[in-house]
Amino acid sequence: MPGADWNTPLAQAVAEDARKRITLSGRSVPRPERTRVLTVANQKGGVGKTTTTVNIAAALAQAGSTVLVIDLDPQGNASTALGIDHHSEVPSVYDVLVDGHDLAEVVQPCPDLPGLVCAPATIDLAGAEIELVSLVARETRLQKAVAAYVEQRTATGEQLDYVIVDCPPSLGLLTVNAFVAATEVFIPIQCEYYALEGLSQLLKNIELIRSHLNPALHVSTILLTMYDGRTRLSAQVADEVREHFSAQTLRATVPRSVRISEAPSHGQTVMTYDPNSSGALSYLEAAVELAERGAARATTEESA
Repeated sequence: MPGADWNTPLAQAVAEDARKRITLSGRSVPRPERTRVLTVANQKGGVGKTTTTVNIAAALAQAGSTVLVIDLDPQGNASTALGIDHHSEVPSVYDVLVDGHDLAEVVQPCPDLPGLVCAPATIDLAGAEIELVSLVARETRLQKAVAAYVEQRTATGEQLDYVIVDCPPSLGLLTVNAFVAATEVFIPIQCEYYALEGLSQLLKNIELIRSHLNPALHVSTILLTMYDGRTRLSAQVADEVREHFSAQTLRATVPRSVRISEAPSHGQTVMTYDPNSSGALSYLEAAVELAERGAARATTEESA
């Protein structure tokens, strides 16, 4: 029988998961002094926007933060993953954007995670792009709704730590509303070549929003998803992103994982479906890093 070789990719992956499990077990994260509003965006589809939104939100909630997820994608996949009803009769983000309802009227608690709530998307949202065109202040409707909701929570003594917005893969009025409502852009990047091409176009569009609608908007976080350490391409894409965006790119990477893909079919995030899987540990590591970087940034700004 050949002896065990701890230098194989599988053995290294097992060792890395064990390290994360020991380091992150029971870990709490620093809560921000004021609500952080992040838009998870990438014009390229299939890079893990929705998966990243729900799992980062779930990881932050598990670590003691209060989180609101706003599902702006008409497909409603984020709502599905969080176990939230989003059939056509359910009050949704559509009612907020088009009819001017309060966010508090449509928000539902996530059944698996205390501290995590979601404003669901329904299929009605598919028509919102057209209906918003003729409305007054069409680009700022979500921003006003989010600000009013945060104010309501603060008035009742309930601090809301994070608002995370899941965008559709296009730059229509829904995504523009998300960019105007947020101060931070969180970009998941798939470790493949096409992702780099889409990134440059996304950054141009963010710059347009900064110039005309929201000067406070900036790219604060980049997360490498679907990372496969066995391929040279993943390593090359990761190196390229880290070289150009070293301050924004998280050290944590999210591997390809069957568990991550399976979780939504059970109406769960991977954080509750299989908390010891490599995918769950990677998202927990990313969430801890996101929170700690935000706290460090706030301390630096105060001292400056």
